[in-house]
Amino acid sequence: MSRREDYSLRPLAEEDLERVLAWRNSERIRAGMYTDHVISPEEHRAWFERVRGEKRPPVMVFEHRGNPIGIVSISNRDDRNGRSYWGFYIGEAAAPRGSGTAMGFFGLEYIFETLNVRKLIGEAFSFNEASIRFHKKLGFSEEGRFAKHVLKKGLYEDVVSFALFREDWLRRKKDLEEACFGRGEAL
Repeated sequence: MSRREDYSLRPLAEEDLERVLAWRNSERIRAGMYTDHVISPEEHRAWFERVRGEKRPPVMVFEHRGNPIGIVSISNRDDRNGRSYWGFYIGEAAAPRGSGTAMGFFGLEYIFETLNVRKLIGEAFSFNEASIRFHKKLGFSEEGRFAKHVLKKGLYEDVVSFALFREDWLRRKKDLEEACFGRGEAL
């Protein structure tokens, strides 16, 4: 059973670049991302230079017992309206069972309680049933569907939009935390 203390989030650092590029370029990760081409080291470096210049880290490395296993990213922050988008993935295929839900918990805690986001928006391809279930498990509500929204492998794919509000996160946080760490079972 994993404990809360087994997991952590920290800002993306220079020493993470090689590992994160391998994750981003793996077919398993690219299958669910908008970017589906193989990312060059130069493109990856330019992305890193953009994100590391922000005052509030938009890309966090998720760790299990000090070992990087995934990424939580925050994008399109709109401080005036208190909105942001998120993305995430477990990069390590051999991550411990339940790590995805723990990553979601830590990501939401950071986004709502550190970044003070009011409304968090997530998106998933309509064919990505695992991501759709994941969002719902974490308490997100489906807000809509964008038909033929993103070109993916030569086809325009539908995208499902989700939202979670801070007050709903705060109401569900204790139950999600217990489900992740208290009883030793994944949601």
